[in-house]
Amino acid sequence: MFLFSLVALFALGAIVASFIGVLVVRLNTGESFLAGRSRCDACARPLSPLALVPIVSYLLSRGRARCCGARLSPYAPLTEALLGALFALAYLRVGFAAALLPLLLALGALLALVLYDLMHQILPPALLAAFVLAAAGTGFLLAPDLPAFGSSVIVAGALALFLALIHFLSRGRAMGLADAPLAFGLALLTGPAALSGFVFSFWIGAAIGITILARRPRGSRMGVEVPFAPYLAAGFLLAYFIQWNPFAIIAATSLSGK
Repeated sequence: MFLFSLVALFALGAIVASFIGVLVVRLNTGESFLAGRSRCDACARPLSPLALVPIVSYLLSRGRARCCGARLSPYAPLTEALLGALFALAYLRVGFAAALLPLLLALGALLALVLYDLMHQILPPALLAAFVLAAAGTGFLLAPDLPAFGSSVIVAGALALFLALIHFLSRGRAMGLADAPLAFGLALLTGPAALSGFVFSFWIGAAIGITILARRPRGSRMGVEVPFAPYLAAGFLLAYFIQWNPFAIIAATSLSGK
């Protein structure tokens, strides 16, 4: 039963990610993401039912479109596998508790936000609101008591305020304002792991930012605009699922050095 549940949730996550991919592409274009058949990006032909099976269709076709033979991007199966893995990890984290459903909804909305931010460098308010509501529901159901949830809200508000200050002090050059409510939702979702997640986000962002700068052509003065939502999501989820506290390690190192 345990293994079946993991496989079922992985498959569900992959299916949800496939739908999210369509949603992100069609959102704010005037095209409905609830109706209309999916089409090949290369030749615009309608896709067959087999071509719509997450991950499996890409592997069976060896990364090429069945209708025209064009090479397919690996990003779709990768995001499907990613959300499938996150759904399975969510089950391992909370089991079949009441918090599982809002947690899965929050993970799906978070993937949509990250993908949209990567494509357009903006976070749609509707998706952002859906994520924050699902994250708040998850945090409330997982909190041991009301005071603990209240503490999570205070920490989440402080982190969001910090990012908002960075936005205003930099006049929007360092960070978008929408990253503040995203961090608020992520902090509510992760609860006690929020501060660790915040630290991880900046570590990941710094590492990738340095790598991008190091790979620029020598003498280039062009700026690099990098969305921060993926770093926030990666950092908070890493802290939430591995429960690794960098502050405890720093404190232990300091005590051992005395």
